Amino acid sequence: QVQLVESGGGLVQTGGSLRLSCAASGSIFSINAMGWYRQAPGKQRDVVATITSGGMTNYADSVKGRFTISRDNAKNTVYLQMNSLKFEDTAVYYCNSVVVNTGRAQFVSWGQGTQVTVSS
Repeated sequence: QVQLVESGGGLVQTGGSLRLSCAASGSIFSINAMGWYRQAPGKQRDVVATITSGGMTNYADSVKGRFTISRDNAKNTVYLQMNSLKFEDTAVYYCNSVVVNTGRAQFVSWGQGTQVTVSS
């Protein structure tokens, strides 16, 4: 079993910054892609940023130039540095990992979500 635990959400003013963290633990053999998604009230869950095990990144157009995704493979942790936050960034942020467990089975694991609220 694999768990993803997020931290770092909160309330911030427009233009401010937050850093989200997501640590994976459990019966992990390796982790392939990791990513961050977000879901605003009444909307679908959308991808924010992804990063491969080799460090290649992709971003949603709405966050390019403001958000940075990174990972520490030794710690099985993915980060999301969010700068120049806007009101429309308000959402529950979820981390996601493609995990290979010690039984060599691959599956997608989700965190429980962390609330980010940007006040205007």
